[in-house]
Amino acid sequence: MEQSRPTKLSIIGAGGVGVAIAYAALIRGSADVVALHDVASAKVEAEVLDLAHAMPFLAAKRIEGGTDLGVIAASDVVVITAGAKQRAGEPRLALAARNADIVRALVPGIREHAPDAILLIVTNPCDVLTVVAQRESGLDSARVLSSGTVLDTSRLRWRLSELVGVHPRSVHALIVGEHGDSEFPLWSRAKIGPVLVREWREDGELRFPRAELDRIADEVMHAAYRIIEGKGATSSAIGVSTARIVEAILRDERAVLPVSSVLRGELGLRDVALSLPSVLGRGGVERVLEVPMEDAERAALERSAEAIASTLRSLD
Repeated sequence: MEQSRPTKLSIIGAGGVGVAIAYAALIRGSADVVALHDVASAKVEAEVLDLAHAMPFLAAKRIEGGTDLGVIAASDVVVITAGAKQRAGEPRLALAARNADIVRALVPGIREHAPDAILLIVTNPCDVLTVVAQRESGLDSARVLSSGTVLDTSRLRWRLSELVGVHPRSVHALIVGEHGDSEFPLWSRAKIGPVLVREWREDGELRFPRAELDRIADEVMHAAYRIIEGKGATSSAIGVSTARIVEAILRDERAVLPVSSVLRGELGLRDVALSLPSVLGRGGVERVLEVPMEDAERAALERSAEAIASTLRSLD
């Protein structure tokens, strides 16, 4: 029987986030081969060596890397984490001008060395940069996506699980829209087990009145700022959540995750990238689900889309 070609994940940027993604992918076996690229030779060589020393205990087969972009050759997925860091208290969209040029500079080399790869943007503002990367690469919008609100959604599920004492896997809730200050929970669809969050009762009383839902939404939306204030950047959770996205693609799972991709008329939105529940498989974003929303949620989604569109206009 002919053996399939080993799967390969490449990560551009050996900073805290890039290394966290590589570490998570190696431990979880997200791909057979993980490659790490950075222009800082001493840094990337040290990070690759550090990870390589753990290979006897890891699920993946090989780690490689260096400063030559050719290291990404034959990649199935290329993750971009390179870019300026978000400063404490700084909105993600404020990073757009600094990081758009970096993405534009990277895309031609990625297309040269890994022409069949799916591009996964983690650098912020990831929604804006997804549009930039898709336009620059000329790839079908299904093959250019960002981590979107996968991490934000995980934060929400964890927080709700802590509040009611159930496992996070039993919480089915979504953050949608921009990965940033205009994101919002889709409370009309959120459930704990089979019970709507807005109908969850304890001692006969509603556990989540409107004010409590608003408080939780604000806490989740600003969680990154709290982490940045304490340790300088978020890294661990985005590492694991990005590895999860890669797995859904490379294993052709057709899993539903709230990644961000350029919309082509879904829910009446076009030429902006924002997060909606999407079916992920070997072709990338195979379908964006047009989840029913209440009027207020739909209005919030349109405000989120306009925030992204406004930033894109400022880059033109």
